[in-house]
Amino acid sequence: MHVQINPVGNMNLLSQLEVNRLQNSATCDLYPLFRNCVLAVLNAGCTTDDAEAIYQRYSDFTIQVLRRERGIKLDLNHPPQDAFVDGKIIKGVQEQISAVLRDILFTHDRYCYMADELTSVTDQITHSVFDILRNANAILPSTVPNLITCWGGHSINQEEYKYTKEVGYQLGLRGFNICTGCGPGAMKGPMKGATLGHGKQRINDGRYIGLTEPSIIAAEPPNPIVNELVIMPDIEKRLEAFVRLSHGIVIFPGGAGTSEELLYILGILLNNKNQGQKLPIILTGPASAAQYFIEIDNFIGATLGEKAQQLYTIIVDDPEFVAKTLKSKLDDVIAYRKQTGDGYHFNWSIHIDEEFQHPFAPTHENMAELSLNLSMETAPLAANLRKAFSGIVAGNVKSEGINAIRKQGVFKISGQAEIMSLMDKLLKSFVKQQRMKLPGSEYIPCYEIVEEQD
Repeated sequence: MHVQINPVGNMNLLSQLEVNRLQNSATCDLYPLFRNCVLAVLNAGCTTDDAEAIYQRYSDFTIQVLRRERGIKLDLNHPPQDAFVDGKIIKGVQEQISAVLRDILFTHDRYCYMADELTSVTDQITHSVFDILRNANAILPSTVPNLITCWGGHSINQEEYKYTKEVGYQLGLRGFNICTGCGPGAMKGPMKGATLGHGKQRINDGRYIGLTEPSIIAAEPPNPIVNELVIMPDIEKRLEAFVRLSHGIVIFPGGAGTSEELLYILGILLNNKNQGQKLPIILTGPASAAQYFIEIDNFIGATLGEKAQQLYTIIVDDPEFVAKTLKSKLDDVIAYRKQTGDGYHFNWSIHIDEEFQHPFAPTHENMAELSLNLSMETAPLAANLRKAFSGIVAGNVKSEGINAIRKQGVFKISGQAEIMSLMDKLLKSFVKQQRMKLPGSEYIPCYEIVEEQD
């Protein structure tokens, strides 16, 4: 199949200088990244979370940026045919491809010259997060501040998926907009439920924001409900974008990736500079997931302490109460930002240390060198635990991680015996509950837990 499509949105009208830069970017070292992200969008709805398998299946897929008198066209060769109906590309897929063009190629030229600065100065990293979100029109100052981020696993059972939809429905009835990691499972359910809630309330401009990053997008391609796709440069900027955009966070059952997200936000809020911050966090799921939350809560209590446990609320099997709680807490969030002079739609005042901002490369060497000891301060320990779970996610579903495991064997994660025992117990529960890969897939661990001897 061979087809040409037009970009849409703010990419449908470009200057000749911008066209030249896009063509240059599309033919340089950035091309594989651009091509793989477009392929992931075209392949939405696939039933695999193995990025490497997707790339191999469509190894003959190519995309070119062609100059036209009014801008550009995108020339697609051998694309996945599920993205087309009667030979015409699905409108939502076309919009998401335009988002890839904007976030991968268009912003590359803006930031490539300051790459060194963006990995060394906290304020400039935050500025880059803001600038990318602003360029994607994800920050809308004239709208009501009511964005709820929903985190949770892409591999959840049907009962848990239905529960995420019900929570989304209750949030939608109360006018909340939804932001997720944009993939399937607990990322899709809240959006799907919110569309029904918005429909009943005759809300026609509901926002379903999907935040992703290049290395995860193939394993978790954008679900069909996402109407605002933003591709952040790396996982750390993606996580910072979630936190700074949100007025509340809901966490559903999940695996290593969900643990990474929880540890990230807890590590930030444990910083003394953030003591006054108002950002409600609710962990929730159906009654059948009660044991999951007990295990997570026990792990947090044993590693980060009671202070960390006080930063979130666990609500089991009560979607309406989840939504009502967030609605009641929203007034506190808005009042705090008004009092401190902070932005309603982008939280500038929350402090994020550099250890939570610098990209962590999950190499075998870096994973082995992580310091995991209960004698550490809680925020640095949370940062290192977050990195450990991030590496497991990479080994499970990311192309570079899968390749590294194939070539060098499993990651070895070592630390104090007590903390390693806790981590091993939590990860084994994820495996038993089929939270590490899609249901029906055989999970082969990409890691080995090693207890350091005193």
